[in-house]
Amino acid sequence: MNNLIIICEVVFVFTALLLCKKLFRKSGVIAWVPIATVLANIITAKNAEIIGLSTAIGTVMFASTFLATDILSECYSIEDAKKAVKLGLFSDVLLIVATQIALLYKPSAFDYAHDAMKTLFSLNLRISIASAVMYYIANMADIYIFNRIKQRTEGKALWLRNNISTILCNCLENFGFIGIAFAGIYDLQTIITIAVSTSIIEALVAVCDTPFLYLAKHIHGSDE
Repeated sequence: MNNLIIICEVVFVFTALLLCKKLFRKSGVIAWVPIATVLANIITAKNAEIIGLSTAIGTVMFASTFLATDILSECYSIEDAKKAVKLGLFSDVLLIVATQIALLYKPSAFDYAHDAMKTLFSLNLRISIASAVMYYIANMADIYIFNRIKQRTEGKALWLRNNISTILCNCLENFGFIGIAFAGIYDLQTIITIAVSTSIIEALVAVCDTPFLYLAKHIHGSDE
């Protein structure tokens, strides 16, 4: 069941990103990154078994940020892609601060949400810092690698630069985040196992985003 759900989620999320580009053009794609970043950071608290591997369900939403920056790099400019990543980092920090302020309020006798919000948003500073740092590094690295390959191939082989940059940077993000967040808590073997299993799922999702990047480029051409 979970395997079918993630396939449907991939189609839904990536199609929604294309619709955002079609309706709002560059501004829509830039806005997608902070929106997806906030959503991914909320839903990633839940884990599920995907093809036998324990996976955070924010994986697809987070992967869509790489697709968005690749669309921006391919159809607009590197600076637009970097702007989107910076907005994503800002929204991530804003989410952390806003939720912590909300938890400071003493709930009324009629409140029903405080305990659930406390469970979902209780701050682990180390994990939050690791997430924000690796989000920024991985997405900036994706932009750099994507555009370097584009230069080397003279704008050809879109599928190549998309897959290499996205898969490499997903792995970078996974290993970096898990290493920073859980070093000293889990042993090295456990950390590597978690990072590898998550990277496998994200690599498969990254491969799936390639047709959507081609569609985004086609949409961009038809809008010119």
